[in-house]
Amino acid sequence: MKVCCFLLVALGVADLGSPSERCDDWGVDTMKRKPFYNGEPAKIRCPLFEAILKCNYSTAHSAGLTLIWYWVGQGRDLEEPINFRLPDNRISKEKDTLWFRPALLNDTGNYTCMLRNATYCSKVAFPLEVVSKDPGSCVSRAVQPDLVMLYLEHTNVNLPCPETAGFFPAGVRPHVQWLKSCSPMTNFPERYPNGLNLTFGIVRDTYEGDYTCRVAYSESGQNFVLTRTLRIKVVGAPEKGKPPNILDPNNQISYELPAGADIVLPCRVFFTFLKGRSPEVSWLIDGRNAEDITDPKINVTPKVDLDSLENLTLQKILMVSKATEEDLKRNYTCHARNSLGEDYRQAIVKLKVPVPRYTVELACGLGATVLLVVLLTVVYHIYWLEMVLFYRAHFGTDETILDGKEFDIYVSYARNAEEEEFVLMTLRGVLENEFGYKLCIFDRDSLPGGIVTDETLSFIQRSRRLLVVLSPNYILQGTQALLELKAGLENMASRGTIRVILVQYQTTKKSKVKELRRARAALSVIKWKGEQSRYPQGRFWKQLLVEMPVKSRPKTSWKAQNLSRSSLGKI
Repeated sequence: MKVCCFLLVALGVADLGSPSERCDDWGVDTMKRKPFYNGEPAKIRCPLFEAILKCNYSTAHSAGLTLIWYWVGQGRDLEEPINFRLPDNRISKEKDTLWFRPALLNDTGNYTCMLRNATYCSKVAFPLEVVSKDPGSCVSRAVQPDLVMLYLEHTNVNLPCPETAGFFPAGVRPHVQWLKSCSPMTNFPERYPNGLNLTFGIVRDTYEGDYTCRVAYSESGQNFVLTRTLRIKVVGAPEKGKPPNILDPNNQISYELPAGADIVLPCRVFFTFLKGRSPEVSWLIDGRNAEDITDPKINVTPKVDLDSLENLTLQKILMVSKATEEDLKRNYTCHARNSLGEDYRQAIVKLKVPVPRYTVELACGLGATVLLVVLLTVVYHIYWLEMVLFYRAHFGTDETILDGKEFDIYVSYARNAEEEEFVLMTLRGVLENEFGYKLCIFDRDSLPGGIVTDETLSFIQRSRRLLVVLSPNYILQGTQALLELKAGLENMASRGTIRVILVQYQTTKKSKVKELRRARAALSVIKWKGEQSRYPQGRFWKQLLVEMPVKSRPKTSWKAQNLSRSSLGKI
């Protein structure tokens, strides 16, 4: 108001003094520039009374000042006075406001309001743009919606239709339709149109988007429509706001660098959404803001990330190029602040002491030793059977010398056709013909008319190994197989003159035979896997050979001892 009073005094002095006229041109006011829709009412209030002179129209008019309107059409250079006497009375002035009922596309241009008397004037221009709505849409992309932020999970929030005041006469109740993304709002959950207000029962983040209100009313026998759009953005509620949370640096990470290296330190801070003062993040070097230090080797790079609720993660990366020992001993502190508080976090920066050469050599030697041990362990785990067989073949002591035994192996098995074929054709064929072991098979080697029990015990006492072929039939058929097993186990436990070998020919369930349970618990079981185990170079035969007696053999039979591929076709 002081500016307006000064203007009025100046105009009075000008009337008493010089008859010459001078005019203050304030240029074009674009602060509130916003397009209007073609065919809808529009109004321009003279900016002189709002932002420049700050006095009202009545005061200026009482002081003898006249408000005059001019315009320059789009694409024209000549300023013309506005003709308010058109037959349709579409453009009119009411005090400090210029009205268009309605505005049309050819109304686009700059409108100048001039406040003057005979000796002094002041003027300012205001741009008016009239646009058409996009095809098939209720709005135009040229008109940017007003942004409105709503707080998440707040209840009973009213969203008013903007910029409708003064358009329709007092007492007139307009018809209002609300749309979301140009679709009429009917049966929208938790959102209720209520005249010029849209009420949100509760604010959810999924309710973001563009909301348009269409206001229809009548004036002086004419029907008008106003279209206004708001862009809703859902943000975090203020009651959930928190002081800054520094994510980096932290106590778990330290930076140990040698002199001459680049120091790269991130200061990363999470801020909840808060209106008002913007959050701040800075690096302090020995208490001084890094951005105030004029050292070319110190640089700070910012980075900003926003989530869907406008929560902010602000990062500033401090880089000190080719740091000296003094640089590495400085105090580097991340500082963060918002309207709810502030926090500090120091980065742990250390000078890395060079490692002596002998320490490096020792570490390399130790690493090589550990690697060699690991490799040898892996090789042994994979090839231990071959290594044992190689040792037996070259350095093993012949077990058959002067031990008084006649047979290398006594074979105990269930007496049925399938297992008899396995014993006679497969086990005997490989162990006798290929590996040179002498097998005792009761049904083949016993003499007719003898006592089965006595001959069985005699054969077992004259054998170096008892090979038990396990199968479900081994337990179910007769007692001779169990007699053989019991005799072998007792002999092994008491005198140690025989060793028992368990070969699982077929899968067996948990046995009720006490001797068999003890044998399976104390001895390893060699599993026959059908066709996969038929070839002598396979794991089955290698495991079996390890359990066999060590015997000296002529060099000509070494092919069998090494499981040569020439033996494969003979099985």
